[in-house]
Amino acid sequence: MITHIQGRLIEKTPTEVVIDCNGIGYHVNISLHTFSLIPNEEKIKLFTFLQIKEDAHTLYGFVEKQERELFKLLISVSGVGASIARTMLSSLAPQQIIQAIASNDVATVQSIKGIGTKTAQRVILDLKDKVLNVYALDEVSLISNNTNKEEALSALEVLGFARKTAEKAVEKVIKQEPDASVENLIKQALKNL
Repeated sequence: MITHIQGRLIEKTPTEVVIDCNGIGYHVNISLHTFSLIPNEEKIKLFTFLQIKEDAHTLYGFVEKQERELFKLLISVSGVGASIARTMLSSLAPQQIIQAIASNDVATVQSIKGIGTKTAQRVILDLKDKVLNVYALDEVSLISNNTNKEEALSALEVLGFARKTAEKAVEKVIKQEPDASVENLIKQALKNL
């Protein structure tokens, strides 16, 4: 129904924004990922999803179309409502969620607050084929890449680095060198830590 909103940014918090469109203020719920991408400009455009329930019409906004499409996929899973989907997109970048689903990484999906083992498994089971088709991912390279990443993270944790810090460093290396070996991932990550 409402596919995007473009207007003047009136209010901005980590969970919501108010956008003035020709004198009408739209209250739009956002994820932390979108919050971090909203430019510090007066004029903004957000891609939106309108959820209609008996007791409420709720508007969700996203800077990137990819995040909106992932949000729609997530809420299609039984047991995952809009608030859990928004929490997922606030906890991990859309690309990280897509990678976790495509490579059967239950631990990453389960690490999100409010998601238990069964829900994580259901998300992966329901969305894996859709994610692989929609994002045209090569399943094999994702799995080997993910294995290298996990091994590198384990090694860095043994060396005494916090998981979150190590993850950021390893992600940075993977972006620059997607096919890096475990040793290279560790060496490059250590330079960034």
